[in-house]
Amino acid sequence: MQAALYDRNSQPQNPQLARAIRRLERDILRMGALVEQSFRLSHQALFYRDLTASRELPRLDKKIDRFYRQIESDCTTIITLQAPTDQNLRCLSAFMQLVRDLERIGDYAEDLANIAVKIFPYPPHSSLPEIEEMSHHAQAMLASSLKALADLDEVGGRDLKRLDDTVDHAYDRVYQTLAQQRDVPGVVEPIVLLALAIRCLERMADHATNIGRRVAYIVTGQSY
Repeated sequence: MQAALYDRNSQPQNPQLARAIRRLERDILRMGALVEQSFRLSHQALFYRDLTASRELPRLDKKIDRFYRQIESDCTTIITLQAPTDQNLRCLSAFMQLVRDLERIGDYAEDLANIAVKIFPYPPHSSLPEIEEMSHHAQAMLASSLKALADLDEVGGRDLKRLDDTVDHAYDRVYQTLAQQRDVPGVVEPIVLLALAIRCLERMADHATNIGRRVAYIVTGQSY
């Protein structure tokens, strides 16, 4: 991380507040690392049929939820007790929103792991390679959003929207493929599960885009 999220052009008026914000930054990035790990494990479970990976998700999700609750509580405490400046208030508000995005990505990773368990008995579907590519794109978006946060990179944060379009287009293509299948032999459960999986991936990409937008807001004060 290059700098703390307070006015870089002058010495902070409140060193205690500056330290508290730096601690929040570190905690958010630690939470983000756990979310990235969850996403990777869900990918392993779904595309490589690694059910051992799926069993790790509940433990990680509990850690992510603890970070989420603690960061929200710390932000609220700082806002209530430390009289932050307008710029710091903007940061804290964005923090509270983006940790919610991270928490939701973690939830979707756990959903993907559950889908992996349910779809395991069925033969691999022909759409899996394209769905796996969606997952790679969404994971790259999450990594980019966290890097934008660590670097306070406004341009990198806004650029997530362009990457999100790639995932949206893939979602549309795969959904149409699944929806238009005819004469599916046997049960339709694997089709339904794959439809749920691509929805999870599409939403994960949306939340990564939101994180990028919140980074841009921190830097500029403008909503995108």
